[in-house]
Order: sequence, then structure tokens, then C-alpha cells
Amino acid sequence: MLENLGNRFQDIFKKVRGHGKLSEENIKEALKEVKMSLLEADVNYKVVKDFIKKIQEKAIGTEVLKGINPGQQFIKIVNDELVELLGGTNSRLTKGVKNPTVIMLAGLQGAGKTTFAAKLAARLRKEGETPYLVAADVYRPAAMKQLEVLAKQINIPAYIDEGNKDPIDISKKAFGQARANNYSYMIIDTAGRLHIDEHLMDELGDIKKAVRPQEILLVVDAMIGQDAVNLAKNFNDKLSIDGIVLTKFDGDTRGGAALSIKSVVGKPIKFVGVGEKIADLELFHPERLASRILGMGDVVSLVEKAQEVVDEKDIKSLEEKIKTQQFDLNDFLKQLQTIKKMGPLGSILKMIPGMNSDLGDLAPAEKEMKKTEAIIQSMTLQERKKPDILKASRKIRIAKGSGTDVSDINKLLKQFSQMKNMMKMLSSGKMPNLGGGMPMGIGRGKNKFF
Repeated sequence: MLENLGNRFQDIFKKVRGHGKLSEENIKEALKEVKMSLLEADVNYKVVKDFIKKIQEKAIGTEVLKGINPGQQFIKIVNDELVELLGGTNSRLTKGVKNPTVIMLAGLQGAGKTTFAAKLAARLRKEGETPYLVAADVYRPAAMKQLEVLAKQINIPAYIDEGNKDPIDISKKAFGQARANNYSYMIIDTAGRLHIDEHLMDELGDIKKAVRPQEILLVVDAMIGQDAVNLAKNFNDKLSIDGIVLTKFDGDTRGGAALSIKSVVGKPIKFVGVGEKIADLELFHPERLASRILGMGDVVSLVEKAQEVVDEKDIKSLEEKIKTQQFDLNDFLKQLQTIKKMGPLGSILKMIPGMNSDLGDLAPAEKEMKKTEAIIQSMTLQERKKPDILKASRKIRIAKGSGTDVSDINKLLKQFSQMKNMMKMLSSGKMPNLGGGMPMGIGRGKNKFF
């Protein structure tokens, strides 16, 4: 998502560096390229025009602060305006005074409302809430069944009444059940259409009157680009929505929707769907997305992802093992599995400052991770603790068990030895000489991550 735009910004910033002052002359070309980059990313023309004007007003004549170069100062100005364009701050769900707080989902067919309903319910439960799912899509074949299956999958109660073809009645009865059981949130999955029509809007308006939702969230497919902005505007005019959810945010999109919606519609993006799994839902943070676009990574999100999958006791145990030189292949396997839980390798690496662009094809790196995992899992516990006992016969057995070659095992053992040496030097306060790349193949070249 937005990778091409990020690469373009990096090229633009390079051209601004080297000047003692940000003048109209030395940023004219940069602003022209910023404008073209945003338009190519399908950002609304008026939004782009206003964005460029604000940057120009702030940048021209600005003295370069001591200790930073013009390129860095220009990045700061662009970053601040980009954050503002994206909404300024994160906008969270609000909660009603009494249970249940009703969240009504709206959107066109195929936008991903049903899947988002389940993702949101799972997220709310993780935050200590008691969510209740309601299947109010009476038109799409198997829509109710889909929500029922997802609800069972995540073990969250749902109101399913396949015999009832009145979504308003369904919503009313579900509200009664939610109140009786004191559920804190009720999430209504409404019907979508292939296009906006009066019947759809009237029906949504009737559900709104019947259950008085705390929030109406419009679920939009991010991959439809500028059409997502027009869609949001139409729904907002008819329903007065409270926020927007962009699904398929991890897809091959140009990013125009994310960069235009808040400015054009005046409503915040609240969530983004970043994958097909239930856990693949993120709060929308304007400052973090701006940072990713400008190639500065997203360390905060990276830490949050790590905290979700890493136990504090495991961290302390690992620190102790590194200090006492007891780190073994079993510990290394745990670290690999932790990385896998955090999500796709590409998504993780893009959160690291300086790693946002030119990652290349990560499939070989992902393959190497799986291969390493298979090799270690084919070892006995004793072999994982004491790799030195791995002689020829043991390596042949492990190779057969993991579907790899003995050369792969030798390579892993060599890299693991290098990593242990580096850990030893770090724990003793010495800085290791990394040469052309870090142990385990982690370097700057393409695919040199494992």
C-alpha cells in the first residue's frame, strides 16, 4: 500500500538536499513532482492543489535549522501537512452511556462488511468488551450464514434469524436481546447493493431510526480508489456517517482514498483492514501512515505488534540467556515463530525506518524462514541445545526429515554461530565488526534477511 508513492517522495527529498535555504527556486521542481505523485496516486485534484499551496507557504524562505539539512526540514513540513490531510489524529470508536452501544455498518456489496463485523467484534472483546453480532443482510445469499460461521470461529454470540426478511425487525429484536444480556456493543451487518439506490438508503435510514446507533461506519473497498471518496460523500449526505473503514488496505492500490476522504467528506478513517485474517485490523493512525509514506518507518506500530505476540516473561528469559551465553536453536526457533505471528515479512520490514522502499521480492526470504523452521523442528531437543553434537549422520537424518540438504544445515549452523558470537560481543559491551552484512544474512541487499 502506497509503496510507489513512498519511493517517489524519497526521490523528491534527495533533490532538495544540499541547499542552505528553502527558496521558491529550489523547491519549485520538488513541489511539481509532489503534485504529480499525488495525482498519480489518485488523490482528489482539489485536495492536491490545497496541499501543495500549504507546503509552499510554509517552505519558501524558511531558514534551515541548525543541525539539520534542507531536505530534512522539507520532509518535516511535508510530514506535518500529510498528517493533517489524513485526519490529524486517530479517531476511536465512541461508547454510549448505556449498553449496548450500537455500531451500524453500511456500504456496497463486496466491500467486506461481514468480515469487518467479525474483526471488529474480536478486537472489542480483546479490549474487554462484550460484543454481539447481528445479521441484518436479508438479500445476499448466504450472508447470514457467513456471519454465523465467523461468529462461531471467534466464539462471539450472534443474532441470526434466517426466516426473517425484515432487517428493521431483525435489528429491533436483536437490540432487545443485546440489552437483556447486557452486551456492551452490538454490531449490525446491513445489506449492501452493487450501487447506491434509494431503497438501500431508505432501509438504512429506517434501521437508524429503529435502533439509534452510536456510530454508523461506512465500509469501503480501498482498491476502488477515487470512487471510494465519491461513495463516502454520497453515503454521508444521506445518512450522516460517523467514520470510514477502508478494507483491502494491503492491496495494490494507489492510495487516493486514504489521502482524500477526510478532506473531501469531513469524516475520519477509523479502521483499516490489512489482510484476510481476523486479527488483520488496525486502528487508523494518520501520523503513522504519513511516516510510512515518507520512508520513515513506523516504529510505534512495530512495537505494538511485537507486544501483542511476545510475553514479557519470554523477553526477560531471552535477555538472561543472551547474557549467560545459553541462547540455543530452540530459542532461535521461538524468535522465528514470533516474527511469523507479527504478520508478513514485508509488512514488518516496512515499519523499520529506512526499509520502506526497494525491498524487492521477499518470497525467497519467506522461503528461507520456513526452511530454517523445518530444519530446527527436525532436530531433537538435545541437538537444539547443543548444535556441536551435529555430526554427519545426524545432519543426514535432519535433512531427510526437513526436506532440505545437508548444505542447508551447515549454512544455518554457521550463521547461528556468527550470531552467537555477535551476541557475546554485545553483552560484553564490545561492538562487533559486521563487515558486509549482519549474521543470519540480514543486510541491505535484496532478500538478505535470513
